[in-house]
Amino acid sequence: MMIKIDAFIREEKFEDVKAALNSIGVNGMTVSQVMGCGIQRGYKEVVRGMQVDMQMQPKIKFEIVVSSEEWEEKTINAIQEAAFTGETGDGKIFSYEIRTAQKIRTKETGYDAIQATE
Repeated sequence: MMIKIDAFIREEKFEDVKAALNSIGVNGMTVSQVMGCGIQRGYKEVVRGMQVDMQMQPKIKFEIVVSSEEWEEKTINAIQEAAFTGETGDGKIFSYEIRTAQKIRTKETGYDAIQATE
């Protein structure tokens, strides 16, 4: 079974999370800068003397595929510990099963598609 983990974290926690994932041996990830909002629905900011509702927060999205439930748990724990501040807006982590994967270059599928071959 392959599992995909999506984690949405504060921008300032990017380096901490990346280091935590590297330290446990996660060998592949995709990282994107995204905008979104959660329960807090943004914040108010004064811009040129006018109050503006900032509803979308800048976040960092990590996308990681792991090969087992054991790796899922280790990866989620590493992200949770590294991204935690205790404040509203720390982010969310989602995980779900992947039905299939295929490496374009070699046409390997399943678990072989996410393994290093060189």
